[in-house]
Amino acid sequence: MTGPLGGAPTPPGRAPVRILVCDDHAVVRAGLLALLDSAPGIEVAGEAGSGEEALALAVKLAPDVVLMDLQLGAGIDGVETTRRLTSAPGGAPHVLVLTTYDTDADITRAIEAGATGYLLKAERPEELFAAIHAAAEGRPALSAPVAGRVMAGLRSPRPGLTDRERDILAQLALGIGNRDIARALFISEATVKTHLRRIYDKLGVDTRAGAVAVAKERRLLP
Repeated sequence: MTGPLGGAPTPPGRAPVRILVCDDHAVVRAGLLALLDSAPGIEVAGEAGSGEEALALAVKLAPDVVLMDLQLGAGIDGVETTRRLTSAPGGAPHVLVLTTYDTDADITRAIEAGATGYLLKAERPEELFAAIHAAAEGRPALSAPVAGRVMAGLRSPRPGLTDRERDILAQLALGIGNRDIARALFISEATVKTHLRRIYDKLGVDTRAGAVAVAKERRLLP
């Protein structure tokens, strides 16, 4: 049995895993499609170049797994696309993130959004195939470096920054002052100062530079 885009034969008695590939780089998509075409038990249902396109095709094609890049250029990113896919009512596909980014912030955001697995693009093809089958069954699939970071985080929990605190921390890393942060995030300057105090407490610092330095060291920034 082969998919509409080709594919290696599926073992008898087992339906192929239908997969939708989402990546904003056409060359990367082409490479993935060629690679998956040789994978046993995997059928490529379609490809998408944006989060919006992936959402539309997921409704139309009903894939078992969506292979999701995190950075998708203009429009919604891979995390938001993952959140919308996994929260869709009835028959939501599993999402397997495939990316080059391995920061704590990216991993946490993707998992919190509902991703079943998180794989790095440096993985061998066999690891990707195994992760796709695992994701189709709802089993977590993590690259070894990602699993190591998750385990390290469980042993030594990172500060529990809120989404708003992460937004402000990202602005700090750009060297933006309180007034401009307030304008960018549509909040008051007093609210920015309140969030900063909480960020300092959680990171164990007392300056803006210290907060940025610790955030970079602990890879809390996206």
